[in-house]
Amino acid sequence: MELTKSAVGRKILMAITGQLLIVFVIVHLLGNSSIFVGPNGINAYAEHLHSLGPLVWVFRAFMFAALAVHGLFGIQLSLENRAAKPIAYAVKNRLRANFSSETMLYTGLLLLLFLVYHICQFTARVTPDIVSGVDATGRFDVFTMVVSSFQQGIIALIYAASMVVLFLHLSHGIQSFFQTMGWNNDKTLPTIGKGSKLVAAVLLVGYVSIPFAILAGALKI
Repeated sequence: MELTKSAVGRKILMAITGQLLIVFVIVHLLGNSSIFVGPNGINAYAEHLHSLGPLVWVFRAFMFAALAVHGLFGIQLSLENRAAKPIAYAVKNRLRANFSSETMLYTGLLLLLFLVYHICQFTARVTPDIVSGVDATGRFDVFTMVVSSFQQGIIALIYAASMVVLFLHLSHGIQSFFQTMGWNNDKTLPTIGKGSKLVAAVLLVGYVSIPFAILAGALKI
């Protein structure tokens, strides 16, 4: 059974928006990594972002739209696939089913829940663990906020577990993008698969290094 033109279009849009979200995840990690420079590093980075004013909200709106399209089409296609198995991809299906591919819907929903929590925590700053204040130069003290939150083991554990979920989602999602766009074949599939897992693993290590460094005392107030 072949996908309809509508389903093909949705799958392509889901793939493209997924890659936009991956780019955001990479850029976000680079910004967060400024915490290893110390208070001046991440506080200066946060101040620079806020100095962009309306551009920040335009970017957030764009990423929210990309997330909405990716999530909505992902849910729709997953439900349609379950209702009409076996169903083919827009191109020849060369990816072997594995735990990551079989749980894409669930890992996606878990990541959505984590994103809501993450925004409430470090953007809206409404969770009870948040310590608000300013540094010696009058900038909002992001360093103290993050360190004091991750010093609580349960919060660090939630964050680390969510990054494992991100690893599972991306390890299949990246290679699925190449399949959807028709850019893979039997020769390139192993390389693309390994590359996808490598990118996902680098992001996992990068993100969890922050709470682990705080719990280990390498970063402290």
